[in-house]
Amino acid sequence: MPDVVTFGEIMLRLSPPGHLRFTQTASFEITFGGAEANVAVMVAQLGGSAGYVTRLPAANDLAQRAINELRGLGVDTASIVRAGDRMGVYFLEQGASQRPGKIIYDRAHSAIAEAQVSEFDWDKIFAGAKWFHWSGITPALSASAVKVTQAALAAAKRAGLAVSFDLNYRAKLWGKPEQAGATLGPLMKGVHLCVTSIEEAHAVFGIGGSREGGPRAAETAQLLCERFGFETVALTQRQGTTADVTSWGAMLYHDGEPSFSTRHEISIVDRVGAGDSFTGALVFALLRGDAPQKAVDFAVAASTLKHTIPGDYNVVSLAEVEALAGGGGGGRVQR
Repeated sequence: MPDVVTFGEIMLRLSPPGHLRFTQTASFEITFGGAEANVAVMVAQLGGSAGYVTRLPAANDLAQRAINELRGLGVDTASIVRAGDRMGVYFLEQGASQRPGKIIYDRAHSAIAEAQVSEFDWDKIFAGAKWFHWSGITPALSASAVKVTQAALAAAKRAGLAVSFDLNYRAKLWGKPEQAGATLGPLMKGVHLCVTSIEEAHAVFGIGGSREGGPRAAETAQLLCERFGFETVALTQRQGTTADVTSWGAMLYHDGEPSFSTRHEISIVDRVGAGDSFTGALVFALLRGDAPQKAVDFAVAASTLKHTIPGDYNVVSLAEVEALAGGGGGGRVQR
């Protein structure tokens, strides 16, 4: 059985070629992705053991292709439930320069949104596992998705798993951040690692402020630990003035001590999935016993590379991530 189990929605992603706008394109490029699937792929690509749980319609070729792709990337898909009528879809228009990217969701009444608690045998799914990961996206989908998430968390606690949570606030799904906070707050009990940003923590939980910086990050992490009992908090830190360039880093707060990563200046190819690859690499690093500073540098290096790769999934090797985390890189052709 896989060491790391993730749970959420995987979607069909449709994007205009290059930097065409929705209003210009005559075709769409097809790929797949979703926050928790992205995490599982990252763990597997680094050589870890990862399984992904979701609900997808049976006798649906697109759903099957998504599953086949996950399998090909090393993810265990044996616990995916095949039921429901449709697969969620999202449309992505890549931004450029001062024009931001744009996402349109078409995921109402998707298979996972109509999932039922009785369809998932969590005790069996978690048998032999060490870690469970989920995000704030899944409970935003429906009341039934909240109940399934609650059941998963209860089973993870029974099994003694470490639990990580990525806040992943999506305004288009929640409507208002207060609604997200009211729903997610009660689910925080038993979460060991929380991944978020200063801005998200402030918007959803009313914690901390909206500015970047060392003292502010440490204060926000401490307040999150005090309120929810988290053992560890990771805060991603992005600074950028255009859609093409960003400065990327993170802080890991553990046992009252903050560890700040090296910051990377990135020319962006595709930023979708970068935060998920950070989380996946962080889970991988912590599971193998990395100290906080090494773990956060490793996770930021992995997510830095994701910014350069089209699609949701971070298809990089352990050696590539470790090289960048160790100070290598520079973008020169390897001959």
